[in-house]
Amino acid sequence: MNELLSKVLDLQGAWTAVNTDEMRKRGVFVRQELPAFLRGHKAELADALGVAVNELGVEGRDGTGLKTEIPWVRVYGSDQSPSATSGWYVVYLFGATGERVYLSLMQGTTVWTGGDFKQRKLEDLRARASWARPVIAEQAARRSDLKRDLRLEATTTLGRGYGPGTVVAFEYSRETLPRQEVLLADLRYMLGLLRRLYEAERLAAHIPGDPAPEVLEAEQSAAKAAGRRTRKGSRQLKPGQGYRLSAEERDAIERHSVDMATEFFQAQGWTVKDVGARESYDLLLTRAGRKVRAEVKGTASAGMDVILTRAEVEKQRQYYPDNALVVVHSIILDRTGAKPVASGGTLHCTSPWSIEEDDLTVISYTYRTQVGTTPSSPGVPQQRQSQGDPQVTATRWSPL
Repeated sequence: MNELLSKVLDLQGAWTAVNTDEMRKRGVFVRQELPAFLRGHKAELADALGVAVNELGVEGRDGTGLKTEIPWVRVYGSDQSPSATSGWYVVYLFGATGERVYLSLMQGTTVWTGGDFKQRKLEDLRARASWARPVIAEQAARRSDLKRDLRLEATTTLGRGYGPGTVVAFEYSRETLPRQEVLLADLRYMLGLLRRLYEAERLAAHIPGDPAPEVLEAEQSAAKAAGRRTRKGSRQLKPGQGYRLSAEERDAIERHSVDMATEFFQAQGWTVKDVGARESYDLLLTRAGRKVRAEVKGTASAGMDVILTRAEVEKQRQYYPDNALVVVHSIILDRTGAKPVASGGTLHCTSPWSIEEDDLTVISYTYRTQVGTTPSSPGVPQQRQSQGDPQVTATRWSPL
């Protein structure tokens, strides 16, 4: 294995985006020979990761068409990280100058926009890595040679994103590559850290740096309803795991946030009535002859985005200035028991609540077609109408 790593590093100095003879050789090592060697150790690697042998994935990439500056070979759980743009995995990253190779515990650093790959925000990558480090802290403390900073010496945007996306890594110098036994032991150890991350991710209602679960689910539901095909390998949200919330979990968060909002208003002398089951808002507040309609949103995320229906937007604009938005964010969701339990969180209230167009982001539309109507004469365009029926995201707060 150390010989294969060395061969790739030897070719890094000849990197060019064009598929030269050197780059073709590099591609054989990265895409074929290194993955084949690792697949030969699948049983022990799957055991270290805690997955079935057929659920362990190994793949190498050096660029499709144009050759990438930093080729890589990754090992991952096929369910938790179906593509290199999603989830956590362990990956060999080859430095641009060929001086060193890293075995990195990292995350997908790009997102698929539907037309190309876009670099994820560096602050989001750092936030996710900061969430992961305490999760593995106890196991990571056993190794003093783990690093956080990578010296890949990349000149491309894609290559520079690998550093912020890394949780911890081993650094191997080309001049002193360890024996194969040591390399495999390090890989098993790193897969043990990855296993811990997978377990923590399964229980986490939200990971900092990720979109709010409610927003992500609404976007994917809208895309599914519109008949959009998902890209092969894209992550599919599952109830009770990762991003997506089950019905019970949503109910627990909603009930907790409404209870917190009720206590908040009662402490200010309001009489509070929960009307969410029959009205387009959640709480009716009365005090000294005044009525205020309050919308309550609870989330395990940082609360920067919440989902509103068209009816909620229209009604709250009618109620202004006798209205309020309450966001209870950073709620803790305990998934370990028979039933999910929501607790904690920070309450933020905006009242009066003025909904500005600039603060709304359209997620989907309904479009009125002319199907079933009398067709027009050839060459004469039919009258077409469209009706916005979006779920929208509100993101701006102001103090009460």
